[in-house]
Amino acid sequence: MYVIYAIISLTSLGLVLGLLLGIASKYLKVESSPIVNELESLLPGSQCGQCGFAGCRPAAEALAEGKAAPTLCPPGGSALVEQIALLLGVDVDLSTVSEPELLVARVSEDTCTGCTRCFKVCPTDAIVGAPKQIHAVVADACIACKKCVEVCPTECLQMHPAEVTLRNWRWEKPKLGFTVEADALC
Repeated sequence: MYVIYAIISLTSLGLVLGLLLGIASKYLKVESSPIVNELESLLPGSQCGQCGFAGCRPAAEALAEGKAAPTLCPPGGSALVEQIALLLGVDVDLSTVSEPELLVARVSEDTCTGCTRCFKVCPTDAIVGAPKQIHAVVADACIACKKCVEVCPTECLQMHPAEVTLRNWRWEKPKLGFTVEADALC
C-alpha cells in the first residue's frame, strides 16, 4: 500500500514541477538578438576555435557588438567574409582574406599508439578509434583545425592536402590580365 502512495506522490510531484518549469521558461525567456542568430547561422558551426572564441555563438555575439572583424573565421574564406559584411553593412577589403587550403588530418599507422588524445579535442568527431588501437580520420568531417596535431604525443598526425572529389572540387578563379591571340579567334 505504501508503494502505491509513493508512486502517486512522486508522479504528482514530477507533473507539478514540470508544469512550473514550463511556465517559468515561457515567462523568464531571454530574447537574443536576431542579428546574432543570423550571424551564427552563417558561421560553420564546428566550434573549432580558430577565430579565438570558444565557439561560433560567442564569435557571432562579438561580431554583432563590433568587437570582432568580419574576417575572424579562417575556414569560411572570402565568401563568408562577404556575407558577414553584407549583413552587418560594413565594407571589407577582401584582398587581405585568403582562401582556406583544403587540408585533412591523416594518421600514420606506424607511430599511432592509440592514446585517444586526438579524438578528445576534435570538435567535429572526425577521428574514430578505440583506446590502444590505431585511429583513423573521416576526411569529410575534418575541418583542418589542427587541434589533433598539436596534442599528439607521437606526432603520428599530419595535415595533408585533401583529395579532390566531387564533394570538395572548386572551379579555379580565372586569372586576370590574360590576352587572346587573333589566330585563336578564327
